Amino acid sequence: MNSIDKLAWIELQNKSILSTKSYGKDKYYIPGGKRENGETDEQALLREIQEELTVQLDPSSLKFFGVFEAQAHGHPAGLLVKMSCYTAAYSGTLQASAEIESLKWLTYSDRDQISEVDKLIFDQLKQHGLID
Repeated sequence: MNSIDKLAWIELQNKSILSTKSYGKDKYYIPGGKRENGETDEQALLREIQEELTVQLDPSSLKFFGVFEAQAHGHPAGLLVKMSCYTAAYSGTLQASAEIESLKWLTYSDRDQISEVDKLIFDQLKQHGLID
């Protein structure tokens, strides 16, 4: 099967997870994006988060969280998205930039507003008591 290789930054505060909605999209997504040719996970994630949210992730605090795979939202059946997730400290003020229309802190009760791969991540966060 084909898959879309993406990276995501998991930022938790007050038992909620930071999510973003891009212009023209109907779902919220955990922030991140696709890597460019030759980029490592770290390089791609730092670049994407700076572009989308205007904050700098601290590379020394980057911690692998897991890889999740599910049907890609808005794509033909069988096309999967493979999301490599990390946590990291950041500096700066979170604000929507580039293709991001809005930011929102979501809880487990907001699962109807997110993509299939994000639902898997929300499930794990809930199981570990990290989100309400």
